[in-house]
Order: sequence, then C-alpha cells, then structure tokens
Amino acid sequence: MGKPTGFLEYTRCQNTDVPVLERIKNYEELHKPLPESIRKEQAARCMDCGVPFCQSDYGCPLHNLIPEWNDLLYRGELETAVRRLLMTNNFPEFTSRVCPALCETACICNLHDEPVTTHDNENFLIEYAFANGLMKAKVPKVRSGKKVAVIGSGPAGLAAADQLNKRGHSVTVFERSDRIGGLLMYGIPNMKLDKSVIERRMQLMQEEGVIFRTGVYVGKDISAEEILSEYDAVILACGASKPRDLAVAGREAKGIHFAVEYLTEATKALLNGSKPSITAENKKVMIIGGGDTGNDCVATAIRQGAVSVTQLEMMPKLPDTRAENNPYPEYPRICKTDYGQQEAIAVFGADPRIYETTVKQFFADEQNCLTSAELVKVHFEVNPETGKREMKEGETWQTETDLVLIAAGFLGAQDDIAEAFGITLNGRSLPETLGNSHQTATAKIFTAGDMHKGQSLVVRAIADGRMAAKETDQYLMGYTNLP
Repeated sequence: MGKPTGFLEYTRCQNTDVPVLERIKNYEELHKPLPESIRKEQAARCMDCGVPFCQSDYGCPLHNLIPEWNDLLYRGELETAVRRLLMTNNFPEFTSRVCPALCETACICNLHDEPVTTHDNENFLIEYAFANGLMKAKVPKVRSGKKVAVIGSGPAGLAAADQLNKRGHSVTVFERSDRIGGLLMYGIPNMKLDKSVIERRMQLMQEEGVIFRTGVYVGKDISAEEILSEYDAVILACGASKPRDLAVAGREAKGIHFAVEYLTEATKALLNGSKPSITAENKKVMIIGGGDTGNDCVATAIRQGAVSVTQLEMMPKLPDTRAENNPYPEYPRICKTDYGQQEAIAVFGADPRIYETTVKQFFADEQNCLTSAELVKVHFEVNPETGKREMKEGETWQTETDLVLIAAGFLGAQDDIAEAFGITLNGRSLPETLGNSHQTATAKIFTAGDMHKGQSLVVRAIADGRMAAKETDQYLMGYTNLP
C-alpha cells in the first residue's frame, strides 16, 4: 500500500468525456485520459484491503491483481505495474474501454465513498506500455509441434489464441468477416473502442506467430473435416450470434433490422470511407432493447442524423439506488444513463427510454416500407396456478417510425457451425460440453466465450477463452502450465 491515507486525501477523478454536443459530430473515442500525475493520485486511493473484492468473483472475472498494480502505479514503477497487469489480462486495452468495471462496483471504497478509478488506471498503464515500447513481440523460443484452429476472433477466440501461442502451439484464427475482432470490431462503435486498437493488437499477435485468416467461413469456405484433419485441436469461439427476433405482425416491413447488423454496417462504412447500407439519417428511429447494444444504437443514430430516437424497454425502470435485496458487493442493479442516452437528452431534450413498453405490430405503406408501430404498455404478474411470471398488456397507441433496430439480445450459437462439426446444442442453443469443462463430446473440439456460456461481457469472454486454452493445452500435452 503506497499511501495509507490516499483514500482520505484524494477524491475520485475519472477520465474526462468530450462534451456531448462536440462528440456527436464524429466517431472518435469519447473518453480522454488524464495525465500521469493524476493517475498516480488515483492509484493512491487503493486501500490494499485485507479482502480485495475488486479481484474476487464479485469483481473482476480475470482476477486482475488490482491492489498490486495500483500500488506500483502510485510508486511510479510503471513497467513492473504493466507486467503485473498482463499476468492476468491479455487485452487491457479492450477491457479498459468497454468493461462496465465490475472491479469498481466491488471496491470497498464504495461503502463510504466513491470507488478507485481502476478502469481508468488500467487504461493508463496499457497505453503507457504501447507508447513507450514495452509491448514488444515475444515469439516462443520452442514450438510444441501441435496445431490449433480457433474459429472466431472475438475476445474469447483472441485470448485463447494468445495463450496457446505463448505456450508454443501453432495457432491459426479463422474469421468469417473481413476484419478480426468479432463484436469488438463490429458490435461496439468506434467512439467506445477505436478500431486501430484492435488492429494494433492483431499486428503484435502476428509478430508473435499467430496466423489470422479473415473472410473464411468455416463450414462453407472450408469444411469442418478439413479443419479436423489438419489441426490437433479446435476451439469454437463463434459467439452467441443468433439474435432474438420479434414475432409480431408486420415484421417483414422494410426498415426493420437487427441491431448488430446496423452497427456492423455503420462501422464498415466508417472504416471504408463509404455510406452505410442502413442509416438513421433523417429517420425516426425506434430501438427495441435497453442494454448496451441498444445504447450504442442510440449514439450511432444520433451521429448519423436521426430526426428522433426512441428506446423501448419491456422491464420497469430500475431504482436509482441499491435496493435492500441487492447489497454490496453484488453488482448494483440500478438505473444508469449511459453515453448514448446522455447524447439523446442533449439533442432531443428528453431521455429516449420508454419503460414497460413493447411493440404490438408494425405498419407499412404500399411499397412495404415501415411507417409506424403500435406500442403497448406491459407488466408482469405471477400466475398463482403455475407460479410463473406472465406478461399482461395495457393501453396501446400508434407512433410514427421508419427505422426499427431490434436489440433484444441473443438466443445462442448459430446452428450451421454446430452442424458442420457435429456438435449437439443444449436447450440454450449452446454446445454440450463434458461436465463443467470446455471440451465437447466430439474429439478435439472445445468451445469458449459466448458460444460456451451465452451472451456476456468482453471481460468474461477473455476469462473464458483463457480457461479454454488451459484445457486445450492439457489435452494436447498431458499437462499444462498456463495460468
């Protein structure tokens, strides 16, 4: 503990945000870092708790050594701090941008004050490392002679590939899109995660020996049989990319799209310097879903020039403060106004969210182009006979809209990849695995990330990719020394 009284002397100071009306003019990252002097003060607030919940199961899924590298940051031992950070996290540059900072909600400072700025401290350390030549390629000195195919280049696939390459296996990552990153690339807007950050990491991994094959759809462009014959192990990290649809009248109208499809087109257009095939420009936009993806759609639609933006949420508004049944150190289930909603309030003068509301049907013109939607108020009641919660409808009304984005979550893995490899899917449309492991009943095949556990956070996907790599290494070598 570098400064025992640090948490008493310094107040919390987060990285700054670009002012709303300025940042909506472009797609640049909206968070701006603070200087090293302030980061050291913020690191001094870390209390070196006897039980550091920040790195427990309540906090960081990667179990980052947070008190250790906060202490080193405060002392100015930055190179050592970076090494401690990279011991548990393959990609701090990703998590320090897009993670909701579970570590901070579990910080003991929360009990009487505000938490340590762990999220921003992590970002400072990894960016310092890249800027000062600390992130150099480390090519394994000895190769095992084993070959591993990783299908999917999202955070889980990249983490598994990175770990197995470090172990000395020859790793090839197959990605069906034109760029690596999975949802990091096309599911998260540039203002949260600049795509040069992903490309920078890809270049480093390539220098270390990982092979990336983009634009290759395994099961179509190359058969599962070819993969299994060429590689000693296969990790399926294809995500839980089957979107939840709406079964309502008029769904077939033109102008209704899945959120990830919309975000993908927006990012591709930005990177290619072209116009997106789906745009919110001059549109009355309705977003169905209140999670991170829905919020990202709000922010993207505003930047594209939407006339109005509405966001529907089926559930009631969460409380503004913790409820009694949601005590510390559990993750706080409270209402948050994220960056997209902040921008909507500034631009349109009101929060875009409408709670306890969903779509009853869509209406279109003679060309089948979307014109409006009928909305309905809903609430949930417990059926006394079955004990199950059932949705009850209330008042209805019609509203104009010509672009609807469905951000209602995902239902599991896509069927084609499972069929190609002969993998059985369970009731959640995820591959069946042996016990609590990542290994499937099909020889050589493992699964990782959202495809293994269902839709979740980037930080959890990285942690799961590391675990899958460990099990794969054990399978290949008969033992493992991967952390």
